[in-house]
Amino acid sequence: MSQKQQVLDHLANLGIEYKFLEHAPVFTIEEMDQLGISEHGPVCKNLFLRDNKGKRHFLVIIDKDQQADMVRIREQLGCTRLSFASDERLQKYLQLQKGAVTPLGVINDIDAAVEIVLDRSLEGKAQLGFHPNDNTATVWISCADLVKYIRTNGNTIHFIDM
Repeated sequence: MSQKQQVLDHLANLGIEYKFLEHAPVFTIEEMDQLGISEHGPVCKNLFLRDNKGKRHFLVIIDKDQQADMVRIREQLGCTRLSFASDERLQKYLQLQKGAVTPLGVINDIDAAVEIVLDRSLEGKAQLGFHPNDNTATVWISCADLVKYIRTNGNTIHFIDM
């Protein structure tokens, strides 16, 4: 079974309603905009980060038009300097490839080691778009359902102000 199908099945098992769109592979927000994917609903930027010692890993979720302020994120999380995690770490922790980074990848995080960081401005949103562990599709779910999905896996969730 594909990772995409696993995510869709998990959403269904949790009773989470979603909107689904298949499309050509996309690797950036700009490519999503060029294909008109964001016209179907708001999409999010997902950044896979690690602390200075590589002990903590974070998936930061912000609005697609926001810039990530690493210092501000670090201060609110109370951790050491942040940097982008390697493709190898992305594969190890979430079993995802570059271009398909998504909080829905927690389904692959058996140890719930990755901490999810949501920008508080996303709270209460009725639709947020994410890849279903595959960059050839996008699903839209509510922020509340995203939190439910993450919590069922046991990952820590932080809300921060960008």
